[in-house]
Amino acid sequence: MNFTSRILIVPGLGNSGEDHWQSIWEEQWPDFVRVNQQDWETPLCLDWIEQLDEAVMAGDPSEVILVAHSLACTTVAYWAKVFQRSIKGALLVAPSDTEAPTYPSGTTGFSPVPLRQLPFPSIVVASTNDHYVTLERATLFARAWGSELVVLEKAGHINVGAGYGHWPEGLKLLQELDS
Repeated sequence: MNFTSRILIVPGLGNSGEDHWQSIWEEQWPDFVRVNQQDWETPLCLDWIEQLDEAVMAGDPSEVILVAHSLACTTVAYWAKVFQRSIKGALLVAPSDTEAPTYPSGTTGFSPVPLRQLPFPSIVVASTNDHYVTLERATLFARAWGSELVVLEKAGHINVGAGYGHWPEGLKLLQELDS
């Protein structure tokens, strides 16, 4: 599988460990670049979107595809609202509902979740039993963002804990955005 775009891996709260599909993809494709954050545990939205913008603008933004997981999906929505960059697309996996009372504390500025159309093509991948977002809310996000919605049955938070390591189906979705 070959990719022609500049792929930026955008992890969520706590970063993505070595067994997470984002890390596996990054290891498998050395051209994939992780967007690092200064604080993975108590993030500030403004800091995260500035780091994301710096990574996007390190090259031609029109060739960028973002691969975001969890809180990073909300980060992408805020980044798009503030910077209005034209990129190739975004794969937004397991978006978190930062407005839910059960969402972990320690994040600042990620609520409310922006509900405006993204200025680039996107795919939201959601699960029927994600403890960080209901399917109803994930569907609302996808519609508001103008994203294609892919629903996985009982896939949890689509992470290592839910059995998602290599995740070849996700690579196929990424390839759709890359074509």
